[in-house]
Amino acid sequence: MAQAQEARVPDIGDYSDVPVIEVLVSVGDTVVKDQGLITLESDKATLEVPAAFGGVVKEIKVKVGDSLSEGAVVALIEPAGEVAASPAEAKPAEAAKAPEPAKPAAAPAEPAPTPDKLTQREIALSQSRTASGATSGQAEPPSPPTSTPPVTFDASRVMPDKVPHASPVVRLFARELGVDLLQVAGSARKGRITKEDVQAFVKKALAGGGATAAAPAAAAAGGNGLSLLPWPKVDFSKFGPTEVKPLSRIQKISGANLARNWAMIPHVTQFDSADITDLEDLRVLLNKEAEKSKSGVKLTMLAFLIKASAALLKKYPTFNASLDAAGENLTLKQYFNIGFAADTPSGLVVPVIRDVDKKGVNDIAAETGELAKKARDGKLGPADMTGGCFSISSLGGIGGTAFTPIVNAPEVAILGVSKSSIQPVWDGKAFQPRLLLPLSLSYDHRVIDGALAARFTADLAKVLGDMRRVLL
Repeated sequence: MAQAQEARVPDIGDYSDVPVIEVLVSVGDTVVKDQGLITLESDKATLEVPAAFGGVVKEIKVKVGDSLSEGAVVALIEPAGEVAASPAEAKPAEAAKAPEPAKPAAAPAEPAPTPDKLTQREIALSQSRTASGATSGQAEPPSPPTSTPPVTFDASRVMPDKVPHASPVVRLFARELGVDLLQVAGSARKGRITKEDVQAFVKKALAGGGATAAAPAAAAAGGNGLSLLPWPKVDFSKFGPTEVKPLSRIQKISGANLARNWAMIPHVTQFDSADITDLEDLRVLLNKEAEKSKSGVKLTMLAFLIKASAALLKKYPTFNASLDAAGENLTLKQYFNIGFAADTPSGLVVPVIRDVDKKGVNDIAAETGELAKKARDGKLGPADMTGGCFSISSLGGIGGTAFTPIVNAPEVAILGVSKSSIQPVWDGKAFQPRLLLPLSLSYDHRVIDGALAARFTADLAKVLGDMRRVLL
C-alpha cells in the first residue's frame, strides 16, 4: 500500500494567510488530480486549491477559518493507481448518460422530503414533482412552447454590488438545482452563501406550496428588464447520435468570467490596420542573423506588439487603468504589465509579461515563449496570470480579418490582432504592395470614448510602421 503524501497549497501569487471558507472533501473520499480540496477566499478573489495527484484522502489537515499560505499542508492523500485524470474526464460514462424520461407513477406523488440534509438528486426529484403538480399516475402532456412564460432579466442585477457572495462550488451547486443566489440569504462571514443556505432555500421553496427554487428570481426581476425565454431544453438524441463532452475546468472558469464581462462592460470595438511591411522585413532579418550565430531567440510579431502597446499605454494612461466596482473611481497604474491570450488544449489562458517598458523585444519574445509552453503543459500558476494592465489576443497565425475581443476585467481595453495580408496601398503616384495588419481594439465605453480609441489605434499603427518611435 502506498504511503500517504502531503497535498499542499500551490503558488497563489502575492496572497498569504488566506482564510479557508470551505473544505470540499472528507476523509475516505477518492479524489482525482486537479479536483478541488478546499476553497480559499481573499479580499480580492476566491480560489480552489486542487489536488496535485489522485488518491484516497486519509487526513484533513485544515478546517474552515484557518489561514493558509503557499506550501501549507492541506491533506494527506494515499496515491491510488491511475486516478490522476482531470475531474472532467473522471466519469465520462456518467456525464454522457442522457436522463431517462419520467415513468408514470403508480401512486399519488409523495410529499417533499424533509431530512435535515437533502442530496442533490432528492432535491431535484422533489422540485420536479412539485413543479409538475402531478397528482395522478398519468403523466401530463408537455405544454406547447408558446405557453412558456418569459423570464424577465434586469440588468441592475448583474452590477458588482448585487452579485451574490458565494464560492465557485456553491455557485455550481445552485445552478444545478436552478436556484437564483440573489434570493438566498448568506449565513457565513460577510454574508457569504454556503451549500447549507442553498439547501435551506430549496426546502423552504418546496414547503411553500409548489414554487420552484428559481421562481422567485423571475418574480423579483420586475417588469423593467428584458423578457427572455428560458434556455431551450432539447433532446438532441431524437435527431441522431450524440456525445456529451464536459467542458474543461479552464473553459468553465473563463466562460463565467467572459459572460460577466460581456454583460457588465459596455463594449465598443475600434477597427484599424497597421502597415508592418518594414517591421516584418526587420523581424525576418533579425531571425536569420540569430539563426546563423546560433544565439538569441526567435522574434515573433507578438513581441513587437507587446512592446509597442507599452509605449501607447504610457502615452494614453486611461488605457492603463481599472474602474472600481461602483463605477466611480479610476485607478491609473504606474506599471506596464501586458497579458497575451495563449491557446491550450484545455482552453484559452492569459499569461502576463511584467514591466514590459523595461524589457527589450528579445526578452519579451523569450518570456512569451516560456509562458506559452507552461500554458500548454498546464503548469501556469496564479502569479503567471495576475497583475495585467492590458491584454492582446492574436489570431494572426490562424486567420480572419477582424473580431471583437472581450475586455478582460478589471482592465478597460484589449487589442485583437488578425492575419496580416498583402494589399495595394496608394502612395500618391501608384499602388504599392504593402503588408497590412488588422487591429481590433475593444474598450470599456464608460472609461474610454470613441475619439480616444481612434487616436490610440492610429498611433499604434504609426509605431508598428516605424518601431523607432518607441524610443521617443
